[in-house]
Amino acid sequence: MERSYFMKTSRIAFSTWEEDVELARSLWGNPQVTRYICASGKMSEEEITHRLKLEMTNQMKYHVQYWPIFILDSHELIGCCGLRPYKDYQYEMGIHLRPQFWNKGYALEACKAVIDYALNYLHAESLFAGHHPKNKASQKLLIKLGFQYVRDEFYKPTGLYHPSYKLKKN
Repeated sequence: MERSYFMKTSRIAFSTWEEDVELARSLWGNPQVTRYICASGKMSEEEITHRLKLEMTNQMKYHVQYWPIFILDSHELIGCCGLRPYKDYQYEMGIHLRPQFWNKGYALEACKAVIDYALNYLHAESLFAGHHPKNKASQKLLIKLGFQYVRDEFYKPTGLYHPSYKLKKN
């Protein structure tokens, strides 16, 4: 399938989720990816399909989603990174990467592109982000990106309070 990209960095490209069940399964079907995003640590087929539909709905309704990201040269799926509508903040930012792409700078690169898109294209005034209390890599990433801790907030999918952060437009 020929894929179109709406945003690129030097190494990665962003697309949109469509009927990409196999790609979604390769990401959210991996318990290393989902261990911090759902209570059981692993998404069922039904949950993966629901998540994919949610992303497509968010794109249709709000023009944002956790967009699939690909290696620019090989078109291999890295994971997803993007935005979703969020209550008192305009958008929540999130990222999920396949394990073989961890610790290679892709998370920082993808998040910087999404932040730039949110602040300069969507004119967001602030962004929200959170992470599982045991996910120290996400905590370090958010701090490196300039997010400031706000409070612990209950996250229904895990049943835990997650540290929550805000990034304000300068």
